[in-house]
Amino acid sequence: MKCPAIAAAIANRTGVRASALVVNPLAVWLIARARGRFAGGDQLLQWQEMAEKQNAREPLAPIGKWLPPVLVGWLVPGAGHFMLRRKGRGALLLASIGLMFLLGLMMRGAMFQPQTGDLLTTVIYCGGFIGDLCSGLFYLLTVWLGYNTPDMAGHVHDYGAKFLVGAGLLNILAMVDVFEIAARRKE
Repeated sequence: MKCPAIAAAIANRTGVRASALVVNPLAVWLIARARGRFAGGDQLLQWQEMAEKQNAREPLAPIGKWLPPVLVGWLVPGAGHFMLRRKGRGALLLASIGLMFLLGLMMRGAMFQPQTGDLLTTVIYCGGFIGDLCSGLFYLLTVWLGYNTPDMAGHVHDYGAKFLVGAGLLNILAMVDVFEIAARRKE
């Protein structure tokens, strides 16, 4: 408990030390419930049932319902939203991811290639490669057309690489949104 006054009030009603509330409020509630000293125990049970209903997971929608929009959304950013008839959101995602990727190219940002070595190098280069790859068709076209800038020193080139990875990460968020909409977890 963050507030000592609330902890003291609960301690008076339950007969449990106020210092115990700071340590573990759930344990205090269970002790008080077992002792029968907490007025409104029925209400606590109702709250517990409501929390269990909210935390109950619905079964996952069939894979054929959500996988095609997610894959199309990876390939062409925003296209998954277009498939689900969310045209405004799809257009906004296509424009923002496309602009971010284009700005990264204009800044001559380097595309990451997976490298291994020590842990930090592996995380940075493999993570950057995954981020670039998640841009979908934008990444595939630039690699196919032969865009390959060496990793150079300089602020502008470094920001360009971050823009390229950021476009892919934004596309990952868009794919998660498509999944939630297609699986009926979100309106």
